[in-house]
Amino acid sequence: MADPYSTLGVARGASEADIKKAYRKLAKELHPDRNKDNPKASERFSQVTSAYDLLSDKDKRARFDRGEIDGDGNPASPFGAGFGGGHPGGGFRSQDFGGAGEGVDVSDLFEGLFGGRTAGGAGFGGGGFSSGFGRQRAAPPPKGANAAYRLRVPFVDAAALAPQRITLADGKTIDLKLPAGVESGTQMRLTGKGEPGPGGAGDAIVTIDVQPHRYFMRDGDDVRLDLPITLVEAVKGGPIKVPTVDKPVMLTVPAGSSSGRTLRLKGKGFHRKDGTRGDQLVTLMIDIPADDATLSAFVDGWAGGGNPRADMGV
Repeated sequence: MADPYSTLGVARGASEADIKKAYRKLAKELHPDRNKDNPKASERFSQVTSAYDLLSDKDKRARFDRGEIDGDGNPASPFGAGFGGGHPGGGFRSQDFGGAGEGVDVSDLFEGLFGGRTAGGAGFGGGGFSSGFGRQRAAPPPKGANAAYRLRVPFVDAAALAPQRITLADGKTIDLKLPAGVESGTQMRLTGKGEPGPGGAGDAIVTIDVQPHRYFMRDGDDVRLDLPITLVEAVKGGPIKVPTVDKPVMLTVPAGSSSGRTLRLKGKGFHRKDGTRGDQLVTLMIDIPADDATLSAFVDGWAGGGNPRADMGV
């Protein structure tokens, strides 16, 4: 029933990172594979792993800090440190449960609290408790620590939920199916793919890191794209081919389009958790060639189309 904080050598207010760091250091030093001729190291390894198992679980750690469970994860005694109510010898007197001189059998009370009678079927009267009372089951052996991985996912793969292959520390590869709503920081748990321990292997925690794209940009569940078009395409309009996170599609540019006009491609964005999908927002950007003599001659003989900045007061 050791204090898990003392076992790991950390303060009670230690952060999760400090606790993990302390555990990794001790587990590396005490691992049975490195101490085959030292049984005390193996026992210490088990204690360290058990302490980390408790403190790495936010709920268990909070319950331990409140005194609800002990260092082994077992419920704390409902009577505090001991029994006896201050009577000599630590026993109960009949007066505690009835009138003076009455020999009240309180075994039913404790059967309700602890699920059975004491060893040998003894009840409780004017004496103490049998040696079998209050025994607790040993905590199951703790699992190994979780292993952390960071997986870089291409932007297009994240939007299209393309399967990703990851290589684990043991050299094995796994194909991961990305979840809907995936984004940078999303975590995926691989059960039993962590570090070994007395109670079995821990889990692998994979953190997703969506990579930026050269052309596409994420906007919530939508994908934005600045699309260059020619002056002819802007003036006359018509169908043009546009890249998407899935594959190129045809998009009709309205005649007389200006730079900055945004067109929408339905269902070409990121997958949402509810099964729907965002859109791709295409912003038109008219590309004017720098040295086009024909275009320059045309502009010289053109009135210019008025003042597009009139609404700005200039």
